[in-house]
Amino acid sequence: MSAAPAREPGEIFGPRTTLFADVLSIGLITTVVCLPLVTVPAALSTACEVLRGSQRDRPATAGRYLTVLRGRLRPGDLAAGALALAGALLLVADLALAGAGLPGARVFAVVAGVIGVYAAVTGLRACARAESLTDWRTAVLRAAGDVPRDPGGSALVLLALAAAVLCAWMMLPLAFLVPGPLALALTAIEVRERGARR
Repeated sequence: MSAAPAREPGEIFGPRTTLFADVLSIGLITTVVCLPLVTVPAALSTACEVLRGSQRDRPATAGRYLTVLRGRLRPGDLAAGALALAGALLLVADLALAGAGLPGARVFAVVAGVIGVYAAVTGLRACARAESLTDWRTAVLRAAGDVPRDPGGSALVLLALAAAVLCAWMMLPLAFLVPGPLALALTAIEVRERGARR
């Protein structure tokens, strides 16, 4: 008969259950921080950093999230959020104009959709990069290069985003938790890409 695996202090059911609970608590606090909208990139980037720290045996807790977040929300973080919000509003306005029946609307809608998807994948991959903690420009430029260089990872980002949106759409209370699993997926994709680069 094999012995049961040893549990770490504070683990009730084992490491996987602990990570699951941590991801949900990180998701909830990330949702709260995202409410002003211009804080979305900083909030998601902080969630990715906290979950990335669990690789180095740092606790992925709401307390650590707030500690990391305290050093954020600088003018650069808020500018990144304002730029992301402006881009999303511009895309919605462009698609609404395309739906109004203007000449060439179908081609315009396809081009706008492709640009919007590329921008969304780039922004999400930038949030997962460690550089986003200090330098959004570098994080975005490197993430923009990663999108075509790593099509598998980019497809995984799209799938993670689609799963998050679908969960929130199917059951509205899940919308308060989905940033946690989304951040976990983005972090895992970034760790996978970093391993491939080595």
